[in-house]
Amino acid sequence: MPNLKENVQIRPLSDSALVIQVGEGINEATHKKVKHILNLLEEQPFKGFIEAVPAYNSVTVYYNPIDVYFSNLEKGVNMPYENVKTKIFSLMNHSYIVETTKDRVVKIPVAYGGEMGPDLEFVASYNGLTPSEVIKIHSSAEYLVYMLGFAPGFPFMGGMDKQIATPRKETPSLTIAPGSVGIAGSQTGIYPLETPGGWQIIGRTPSRLFLPEQSPPTLLQPGDRIKFVPISLDEYTRDLGMETW
Repeated sequence: MPNLKENVQIRPLSDSALVIQVGEGINEATHKKVKHILNLLEEQPFKGFIEAVPAYNSVTVYYNPIDVYFSNLEKGVNMPYENVKTKIFSLMNHSYIVETTKDRVVKIPVAYGGEMGPDLEFVASYNGLTPSEVIKIHSSAEYLVYMLGFAPGFPFMGGMDKQIATPRKETPSLTIAPGSVGIAGSQTGIYPLETPGGWQIIGRTPSRLFLPEQSPPTLLQPGDRIKFVPISLDEYTRDLGMETW
């Protein structure tokens, strides 16, 4: 079993944050290290720890430097960044990457094309495919949620077939409807709220991704596996009536 500390680098980000770099690129092996570090910090938080935010190949750790300082007064070197760095390396020193619980699979219904997916025709034309082929390819894959960002609950996912990869729009749209499913380069994602955006919109889901009344307040979490399920416009309208945006 590989040691969690192997090939990990830590660098300061500010006087109250640091970045744990665990690898390069976007891949599942690096993602597993990110998840294990998150779990480690949540299970054994140090004095002054605020939160840990995952990315594709790194974890940003935010802390209160005053709390860190006063909790280490008796130690020889009392610089908050150095103390937090030492604490994190100590936690990882005897930790190994092991398989934990099986990833959760979440099915996301999507009404593709038409007013729900105004850019489906462009994605198809750009890749020399028919709209039906784009839908089949997009809904056949299983996607891994690497991180949430951009907007509350917005999932950045890996696993999309390169056959449907399409550049972002040259001119971003001022408003993208909540639930819109888009493609940008080799990634696919879902807009949880109405925001501006430059992704190519191929469909829309009635599922709510941002749930401020719940804990956690997002439908999806890093490590989830996503399956898109094509539905009709009538099914979308019916299901939307069961949701409250």
